[in-house]
Amino acid sequence: MQKTVATTPEALVSEGLISPADAGALKHVAERYAIAAPRHMVSLIDRDAVNDPIALQIVPSTAELVTTPDERPDPIGDDTYSPVKGLVHRYPDRVLLKVHSACAVYCRFCFRREMVGPGGDTMDESDITTALNYIREHPDIWEVILTGGDPLVLSPKRIANLLDELDSIEHVQVVRFHTRVPVAVPDRISEELVQVLSGRRTTVYVAVHSNHARELSPDAIEACGRLTSAGIPLVGQTVLLKGINDNAETLETLFRAMVRIRITPYYLHHPDLAPGTGHFRVPIETGQALMKQLRGRVSGLALPTYMLDIPGGYGKVPVGPSYVTESADGLALVEDVNGRTHTYPPQDTDPS
Repeated sequence: MQKTVATTPEALVSEGLISPADAGALKHVAERYAIAAPRHMVSLIDRDAVNDPIALQIVPSTAELVTTPDERPDPIGDDTYSPVKGLVHRYPDRVLLKVHSACAVYCRFCFRREMVGPGGDTMDESDITTALNYIREHPDIWEVILTGGDPLVLSPKRIANLLDELDSIEHVQVVRFHTRVPVAVPDRISEELVQVLSGRRTTVYVAVHSNHARELSPDAIEACGRLTSAGIPLVGQTVLLKGINDNAETLETLFRAMVRIRITPYYLHHPDLAPGTGHFRVPIETGQALMKQLRGRVSGLALPTYMLDIPGGYGKVPVGPSYVTESADGLALVEDVNGRTHTYPPQDTDPS
């Protein structure tokens, strides 16, 4: 198995990812936010690039020490909707289960950065039993989303035990894993793990988090292929990040690459108001403009929904551009992919 090579500023210096002069300042970042740069992702970094998009995601920066007034430790309000430890029940038909706090890579923009890491609050067996009992007692729960931390960091045996429990709950029909493992540590997608995930009573989905096409390396493509060949559907999650993928060309390349390897782009997330992540955020208007550029440039198969998770726990809503307005006389005005406006229904006479 590939091992994490950099969990401290000193290790980042050894890898040549930061200078010795930067290590001292980054100790303050490391004291607050976990660091983990897997060997595989480190190998994808272009050392000659000034702002490599992979490095920006996994190498800490002193900009993380700047917290703005609108940022908050729990930016999407998980705690408000957590009836038992590790479980979030925000929507009637689905719950999040945050089994543990460890990740294969600690992304510098993570919205749960205050909660994840080696010192995070992992669920013990008693906590998991309590959460499973809650799910059993709520028949409206149709889907269980395993998140964290990264659930695929767990051993195949522990994942199997958890899936066995969920399989035994008749009203649970879908189990979804949210993970960076296929792109961060692709060799963890072993044949043993694939067997654990496949052939279940519940339908297992894997949501792969990828923000740049270079993350979809040959090893990552093989890992995803092992999952799809076993009949496990994959969806893609991407965060819109300043300086990493905030242009139409980069997103187009990423989403097409996803579709090519049978990952359906699902959500493009507007970055959350997590502490110390302001340098990654763009205005919503920027995301809307990008979605307009992509519409017509890429197939609908390659077009995710642009989503905002409303701070305070109010849930996710689509915030993509609108193509319909209303004219002064009450007609619908529809903008096409080339920016031209048309009335609907059409007001011209059909010559036929």
